[in-house]
Amino acid sequence: MHCRSCELLTEEEIAKVPGVAKVKTNFRTGSVEIFYQGNEPDGEAISKAVKNAGYEIGKGVRPWINRDIAAWSELLFAFGVVFVLFALAKSFGLFDISLGSSEKLSSIPFVLLLGMVAGLSTCMAIVGGLVLAASARYSEMHPEATMRQKFLPNVYFNLGRVIGFALLGGVLGALGSTFQLSSLSVGTMTLLVGGVMLLIGLQLLELFPRLSAWKLMLPKGIAKALGIQSHAKKEYSHSRVMTLGAATFFLPCGFTQAVQLFVVTQGSPMVGALTMGAFALGTAPGLLGIGGVAATAAGWFRRFFFKMAGIVVLALGIFNVENGLALVKLGPDQQAIDDKSASVDVSADDAQIVRVTQKGNGYFPSQITVKRGKPVRLIMDSQESYSCAVSFTVPKLGIRKTLKPGENVFEFTPEKSGPIPFSCSMGMYRGVINVVN
Repeated sequence: MHCRSCELLTEEEIAKVPGVAKVKTNFRTGSVEIFYQGNEPDGEAISKAVKNAGYEIGKGVRPWINRDIAAWSELLFAFGVVFVLFALAKSFGLFDISLGSSEKLSSIPFVLLLGMVAGLSTCMAIVGGLVLAASARYSEMHPEATMRQKFLPNVYFNLGRVIGFALLGGVLGALGSTFQLSSLSVGTMTLLVGGVMLLIGLQLLELFPRLSAWKLMLPKGIAKALGIQSHAKKEYSHSRVMTLGAATFFLPCGFTQAVQLFVVTQGSPMVGALTMGAFALGTAPGLLGIGGVAATAAGWFRRFFFKMAGIVVLALGIFNVENGLALVKLGPDQQAIDDKSASVDVSADDAQIVRVTQKGNGYFPSQITVKRGKPVRLIMDSQESYSCAVSFTVPKLGIRKTLKPGENVFEFTPEKSGPIPFSCSMGMYRGVINVVN
């Protein structure tokens, strides 16, 4: 059994057997307790009820590791295919897509194009990973569902994403200020997302049978109260999937934050709603595509696809855990030093001038050395605006800024020796200011 739905479905069928007073199923242990009064219920009838629910009587506790050599051979072959696809994508530069800094976000068609690029690049790391994990896992757990039923979660996820982005974009435009979480909060959130992806990835590989029972689920009583007990609904809910899609508004992504910043500067609810809604709509093709493949997989390809999906989701999970740890290690945000107007007085003669170039794939140089006790003028030359690297944060110095095209100046005086790490908002691109005596 996979989930709470398995418990409800088996209980529903076994309860119909004459003489059964009460049924308790535990999907984690793979066992059913049957309570009765008088004569013991017929074993054949119970076995038939289990089959009617879509299951079979099991044989012992599931092992931790799958000892089927064929399953491990399939994994190695799937890994080889994923590695070749990754190498091809890297050679064609698909991971370094950037639109530079020349275009303006005031154009809705450009925002749509930006969304399409985001849906195939940085946003895919978190949002695409979640969609692939959820779609593949849903299709694996419900092989009896039609292709349309398997694809519907992706449609509702993207629908919720477009509606949620439009509504929250309108709020941003009205308030004129952005929802910004601290680096520590974003890092914690990224770690949680990465952890969930690691678990789902391992479950998709089907090499660790007992892990299939590890899930965050509603208590059975609440699940019954919500009506999650029929074959049609099972554990799935359109509203929950739409809410998840809308909640991705708060996940760290350089593309998303660049559009959010533009909306803030416009101060118009209508512009905010249209811009953020268009951006989310632009990301839909990429996200629908990856979910659609999971939904349409059938036959031998279905089993093989789940292996490949598991490997990809595991890789993205490790990627997000690594980024989350990097953000957590940055520490809590200090008092803000946003720009020159809020900085110390530094003259050109005695300042340590440090120049860093921000490109689509990070900061160059990423290792900087300055002297303790002497004023520093950090000049960040932003050359590619539509990248995660444009969201620049140095928590120890209180710097948290979306870089504008061209030179961005930060001034500070390091009072203590040691490393001062900096990063993009996702923790993807990182560097260190080394303060020496």
